[in-house]
Amino acid sequence: MLYTIKQYFSFRTDVGFLRFKQEVIGNQYWLCFFYIHIFSIIVCLLAGLTQFSNQLLKEQRNIHKIAGKIYVYNILLINVPACFVLAIFSNGGLIGISGFIVQDLLWAYVTVVAIMAIRKKNIIRHRNYMVLSYAITTTALTFRIIKHLFYEEHLFSYSLFYGLNVWVSLLINLGIAILIIKKRGDLSLKGDIIDQNKEGNSEQ
Repeated sequence: MLYTIKQYFSFRTDVGFLRFKQEVIGNQYWLCFFYIHIFSIIVCLLAGLTQFSNQLLKEQRNIHKIAGKIYVYNILLINVPACFVLAIFSNGGLIGISGFIVQDLLWAYVTVVAIMAIRKKNIIRHRNYMVLSYAITTTALTFRIIKHLFYEEHLFSYSLFYGLNVWVSLLINLGIAILIIKKRGDLSLKGDIIDQNKEGNSEQ
C-alpha cells in the first residue's frame, strides 16, 4: 500500500490508478477527493491497527483512545464522504458503483455503532463492531491482492473484473471478521452490557 501511494506524491496524473481515470482527471473536485482519500487512508489503517493491541489497551489507555478518535474521525469526516464521491465515478460500472456505495454506507454504520457501544460501556459490542469496521477499512488491501494475483488483461474485462472485485473483497473481509468474532465466542453483536462491564473491569 505504501509503495502504491508513494507514486502519487508527485501529483502527476499519468501514474498508477490515475492512468485509468483520464476521463475525470479534469474534474478538480474528483481529483481533490482522490488525493484526500489516498493520503489519509494510511493514517486510518495505522490508527485502526493500534486498537487491537491488548498491551496498549491495558498499559496506555490514553493512546488507545486518541488513536481510536483519529481512526473514527478519519473515517466519518474524511474518507466516507471522499469515497462516496469516488464511488460515483467507479471503473467497475454499475457493479462497482453499487459495491463501493454499499461498502461506504456499511463502513459508516459499523463505525458509528462501535462509537455508540463504547459510550454505553458496551465493551464486547464495541470490540465486535470495530473488528467489522477495520475489516472494511482493509478491503483496499484485499482488493489489490486479488487484482495482482488474478487479473490478466487478455482474459478479463477490466471493468467487470474491477466491479466484481469490489464485492468479493468486501465479502472476504467481512467473512474473516465474523470468523474472528465467532472464534472469541461472542458472535452476538448485541450482548449484555452488565457482563461486558465486568469483562472490561477485569481487563483494566
